[in-house]
Amino acid sequence: MNLTIDIGNTRSKIAIFKQNEIIEALTEEELSVPVLKDILLKNPEINSVILSSVKDVDPEVIALLKSKSHYFIDLNKDTLIPIDNLYKTKSTLGKDRLAAIIGANNIFPDTSVLVIDMGTAITFDFINNKNQYLGGTISPGMEMRFKALNQFTGKLPLLNKKEDYNITAETTEDAIISGVQNGIIFETDSYINKLKERYEDLKVILTGGDAIFFDKKLKNAIFVNLNLNFIGLNRILEYNKR
Repeated sequence: MNLTIDIGNTRSKIAIFKQNEIIEALTEEELSVPVLKDILLKNPEINSVILSSVKDVDPEVIALLKSKSHYFIDLNKDTLIPIDNLYKTKSTLGKDRLAAIIGANNIFPDTSVLVIDMGTAITFDFINNKNQYLGGTISPGMEMRFKALNQFTGKLPLLNKKEDYNITAETTEDAIISGVQNGIIFETDSYINKLKERYEDLKVILTGGDAIFFDKKLKNAIFVNLNLNFIGLNRILEYNKR
């Protein structure tokens, strides 16, 4: 069994794999030694671990992971990966972006795939049918756009997403909601259409916290997979073990 850990700025996400299938996934505010001990106690078959973190991790957590596993990877720019990474600044490439694109390549090997991660930031990442990662784009996420309109203006209120909205709004609040949400939809559909002009075999996978919200609002056919990062991390782990 494999343990995959993805530590972000605010939350720690954990998934346990058995024969490449997720058998349990959980989210913790902080990955502490007691939390980790409980996970390992309940799952004694775990023998391999991969850790991906955007911040420094408690050394005691690292020590525990190393002592309780036969194989341990702390993901970094030098970790061997099963795709050809053509990104020019590998040291600044987010581990979550890399894991997601490898997860997408695992689902659709030898296929052109666009991964759209709708989280705090919206990232578009592309891998071609030669299994070459070519990079992508980063833009503000939905919550960030709402906050920016509130913080950088004198009178606009701070709003949240809304299921029902029009393309032409008759109130300021509705105009903000329409501008933010339709802006993301138009940006996303336009990006997909542009890539489809060059890559006829293109598959699109949507992931991240706002993926479900935008799933049915996009014109293009897409796949939604909220476990894409875990799938990628598990593939990296298996690749290095072999």
